[in-house]
Amino acid sequence: PYTTLLRSNGAGHLNKHGYIMLTINGRRIGQHRLMMEEHLGRRLYRHEEVHHINGIRNDNRIENFELWSKSHPAGQRVKDKLQWAQAFLEEYGFTISST
Repeated sequence: PYTTLLRSNGAGHLNKHGYIMLTINGRRIGQHRLMMEEHLGRRLYRHEEVHHINGIRNDNRIENFELWSKSHPAGQRVKDKLQWAQAFLEEYGFTISST
């Protein structure tokens, strides 16, 4: 529903970084983020970003989106990285078992 919102009723604006911004129920959000949330059926996590594949920030076709994550472990010990990787995978619905 938000794919044509900007064109259909004039809501929103293009910000200085080239993203289409909307205000929905008092929540200011990039149209691309809102569309990805609708596509996933959930709100984006804080560490998630929507990447425009072709680099055009106002090209908000769902096929132009990739879900990226900024999340990474703070430590560099293998133990820390493994613990982070397990939590990350579980966040996306994967079950990890030790062997």
